[in-house]
Amino acid sequence: MLVSHTRILDIVGDIIRIRVSAKSRGDDSRPCLGDLALVDSDEGFHSAAQVINIDRDLISLQVNSGTKGLPNNARVRFLGEPMRVTYSANILGRVFDGAGKPIDRGPDLSSDPTVPIGGPSANPMKRVLASRMIRTDVPMIDVFNCLVESQKIPIFSVSGEPYNQFLARIGIQADADVVVFAGLGLIFDDYAYFRRRFEDAGVFPRTVMFVNQASDPVVERLLAPDLALAVAEKFAVEEGKRVLVLLTDMTAFADALKEVSIAMERVPANRGYPGDLYSQLARRYEKACDFKGSGSVTILSVTTMPGNDLTHPVPDNTGYITEGQFYLHSGVLDPFGSLSRLKQHVIGKVTREDHSQIMNTMIRFYSGARDAAQKQAMAFELSDYDRQLLKFGELFRVRFMGIEVSLPLEAALDLAWKTLGECFRPDQLLMKQALIDKYYPAEASAASRNEAA
Repeated sequence: MLVSHTRILDIVGDIIRIRVSAKSRGDDSRPCLGDLALVDSDEGFHSAAQVINIDRDLISLQVNSGTKGLPNNARVRFLGEPMRVTYSANILGRVFDGAGKPIDRGPDLSSDPTVPIGGPSANPMKRVLASRMIRTDVPMIDVFNCLVESQKIPIFSVSGEPYNQFLARIGIQADADVVVFAGLGLIFDDYAYFRRRFEDAGVFPRTVMFVNQASDPVVERLLAPDLALAVAEKFAVEEGKRVLVLLTDMTAFADALKEVSIAMERVPANRGYPGDLYSQLARRYEKACDFKGSGSVTILSVTTMPGNDLTHPVPDNTGYITEGQFYLHSGVLDPFGSLSRLKQHVIGKVTREDHSQIMNTMIRFYSGARDAAQKQAMAFELSDYDRQLLKFGELFRVRFMGIEVSLPLEAALDLAWKTLGECFRPDQLLMKQALIDKYYPAEASAASRNEAA
């Protein structure tokens, strides 16, 4: 029988603090950090809560459904186990809220098995070195900054950019077995957009959605990533699935951490964020793993930068945890701000032999095109080579940089050779001659010989 505790000392935001007597602490009902509790009252209030701090006989809990309407004589009963989330094949194609409850009016799942959330990351001995590429059909990713299985990588962007549209597109096009989506503080229009896109593209039957809307309790914003990652890990380990986890927006997650930290009167760190912000982010991102003899979990998140400030605590800490970033601004992926630190594990090894040289050559010429554009803007005299670079820069932006461009990797590599052939002679490429002989467009090569003659 569960022991009820009614000595609520204070209610601050979504945090309640209760006193547990010494006698209660000596029996099986004593709480542990992370344990789940039930909070209810005779007035009809009912919610789950989670233990977030223990100071001798003072216990702090965050109430999942918020504390609105919670009387100070409410009962708190500790369940003696961490929060759990439903996990079975039946959750595919379903939508849950930030507390793990179905919100899509589908069949009841109360009899399905559950798994605990928030466990430790995978044993390093069970991890496999990342070596498999996830194709997205986005040229700026597949060609220049490959997404690799078990990678954790954010999309750095600012408010107003189409990062949610871009994230949905990757979820649709990526060659993953299961997509697990977690929306944090989404407005209803964004939630409806993701669901409609997944349904229209036919990928909803292999997708699980956990959605915390802006009108939902802030506490659920902290739970949604853990729910999504617990489910993803089970699909990867027990069923050998290649799982892609989409998280948006991790800055909203960090802001929820700050709100809870302030409510608990903790000493703030940089810009008011809690001192353990790095650890809290790392606990989630380190769930990305390629499991030995089983599947993999890959994490692609959105991190918005307030004021486009890369030194803001959230993107700054994120950059130390993740393996690169995609930098989205002005509706395009910036080839210079973006980076994938794991791309060397797949480029030229599981992709075509010309991939590495094409990637480097295209970026080198685009950098030259930007310099030529600056010379043109300042009214300097342009050389013939500058004009070649300007032509290349325009073609590169139109054919590759737009987030709406969709091409398989091989087609994108062929288009890159075609673009180089339209702008430069073979001797200007500074690439391996064997690759030029094999891939440089024949019509462009003939035109170059005629021009030289």
